[in-house]
Amino acid sequence: MKKTKVADWFSFYAPRFYCLSAITGVVVRIILLLSPLTVADFTFAEWLRIFGLGFVNDMAFATMALVPAFVVYTAMTDKKYSGAAAYIIEILLLALTVYVVFFNDITDEYGGVVPGMAKGLLIVLLVCFSIKLFIPAVREPWRRCVAVIVMLVYAICVVLNALCESVFWSEFGVRYNFIAVDYLVYTNEVIGNIMESYPILPMAAGVLLVAAGICWLMLRGKDLRKAGISGWKRYAVTLCILAAGVGISVKWLHWGYRNLGSENMFVTQLQENGCWDFLEAYSSNELDYSRFYRMMPEDEATAMQREMCGMDENGVRAVRDSIPAVRKNIVLITVESLSAGFLGTYGNGEGITPNLDSLVKKSLVFDNLFATGNRTVRGLEAVTLCIPPSSGESIVKRPDNGGLFSTGSVLRDLGYSTTYFYGGDSYFDNMGTFFGGNGYDVVDRKSYPKEDITFSNIWGTCDEDTYRVALRAMDAMHAEGKPFFAHIMTISNHRPYTYPEGRISYEGNPMSRAAAVKYTDYAIGSFLDEASKSGWFGNTVFVIVADHCASSAGKTSLPLDGYHIPALIYSPGFVEPQRVEKVCSQIDLMPTLFSLLHFSYDSKFYGQDILAPDYEERAFVATYQDLGYYADGILTVLSPVSKVSQFAVEKDGQGYKETLIEETDESHLRRAQSFYQTANMAYSASASRSTIL
Repeated sequence: MKKTKVADWFSFYAPRFYCLSAITGVVVRIILLLSPLTVADFTFAEWLRIFGLGFVNDMAFATMALVPAFVVYTAMTDKKYSGAAAYIIEILLLALTVYVVFFNDITDEYGGVVPGMAKGLLIVLLVCFSIKLFIPAVREPWRRCVAVIVMLVYAICVVLNALCESVFWSEFGVRYNFIAVDYLVYTNEVIGNIMESYPILPMAAGVLLVAAGICWLMLRGKDLRKAGISGWKRYAVTLCILAAGVGISVKWLHWGYRNLGSENMFVTQLQENGCWDFLEAYSSNELDYSRFYRMMPEDEATAMQREMCGMDENGVRAVRDSIPAVRKNIVLITVESLSAGFLGTYGNGEGITPNLDSLVKKSLVFDNLFATGNRTVRGLEAVTLCIPPSSGESIVKRPDNGGLFSTGSVLRDLGYSTTYFYGGDSYFDNMGTFFGGNGYDVVDRKSYPKEDITFSNIWGTCDEDTYRVALRAMDAMHAEGKPFFAHIMTISNHRPYTYPEGRISYEGNPMSRAAAVKYTDYAIGSFLDEASKSGWFGNTVFVIVADHCASSAGKTSLPLDGYHIPALIYSPGFVEPQRVEKVCSQIDLMPTLFSLLHFSYDSKFYGQDILAPDYEERAFVATYQDLGYYADGILTVLSPVSKVSQFAVEKDGQGYKETLIEETDESHLRRAQSFYQTANMAYSASASRSTIL
């Protein structure tokens, strides 16, 4: 049998994998184009970008993906089993396996599943090498099996990724991004969420069947007995060709990701390769603001920001009230994924928020308030620190985030106890570290009495259970005679959208977003009914606000529809019902409440009192890379590599229409730069955090 040549390896394996990647890329793009979230119309040039540039990007990533196969095929030669080298390898593998299995090694320091994986891998390697060393007859069929397995694994990965990209797009309207990377850190929650949300077994069976069919088509009639590469010359040539291809591919994908974006966000997303987007998101979860964004002179940016925020030369605004402080208890409820569009108040006709719609009539309501981001940590960052969103990762999830100037620190200085209630595990999204490091008592699922957990899913307990625990804790705090601040984070309005039976009636799929919203609304109503029976209710202010919208997908990177959230302040007999039409931000909510309570304090907040006569309307909206500033009907977006774009915004029914502005409005740009530059640089290692935080 003639030995496999270098050309045979490329002509047999690489073209087939390239073909599979190209066909799958086209199919995925068609699926994404047919998604209800894809609402853009495309020009002929944009169609060429989507499929032409998309093909190039897919081929570039396919070249990178060939590396593991190259390593496996290289290892399939018989030379390592001949001579003294074979026994040296055997002894080394045996010694290493014994050491890892019976002694404490570096993998044990990591804990979790890492030690077990290391032990299992070494045992498998030792057994496989030993069998092939001492039973030469198995080597040829072994190679054939490995060649088939490698192709099958690649087919499974390609098909599975196509499915995952389609599901992710249906949820978020984008390719893999920072959210995908962020969620994979929390494997238990993510796997549990997937298991509870989708028919995993049928989907897995479908993936395996399709992948097996692809593998059969690609390998049928091929002689795999001599699969592999023999000879150092052939190896060197193959290595050089592949290394050059990988190097060019990485350079191209990296450059294209930053420089080939379109004004139409859907075009940009569709032309990209999802797997490369994942790698980009993984490597850029923290962005060096001074490196990636357009900068102003530091002293100019600082002076402008302090003037707009009414601060002195030390970055402090002295908030003073002639009326003594009213130290009412404060209950802040941040509601998971509650878009304004779910409320009947804002045009929803499904009747899924009767309690909130009723509450609107009794509360101070901010009709044009926008979330700062599209993740829970962004909402927590906004209502706790009251500053514009940071580029990259939220401050809640960054290291060294304790002892910051926050709503909690203001309240503790005024004699309040501060507690954070969460129905899940507070290690998720670093909540426990963040709130614990900033002086809050943290009460999460681990500390709930067992009898108080009546229903839970992978994310945590249902909202009713969290409210029950919080009510009992607030009764105890009230008995101590000390005013309290209770921050409650809800969970139930989150996929897999499960909740206790018998609470609501809903026509349709009970595990849908709308049904979960209705249960969330029910739980809020029940909580307020129970709270009204307590001795502290009459001396309490309730603040209800969404952490972010259910979806932030749109034609532009920052569609305002995807950031409009409900926010209200409710306190019968103290806060008069009123509808406020001013454009405002999540970061303004707590400073406005403090003003209503006549608090006097030294503020470092960017957030302002919305009700003040001199309040200048503006809102901050952001993804992890694009930072938006909305004021005077203009949305200014700051993006990495010093990009700036602006959109004219018009009301369009209950939503907003955004039209690209060709000529930059320098006044709005400078304001956006000033706010974001000073806020982001304040947290960087090179700046003094005490300036703002």
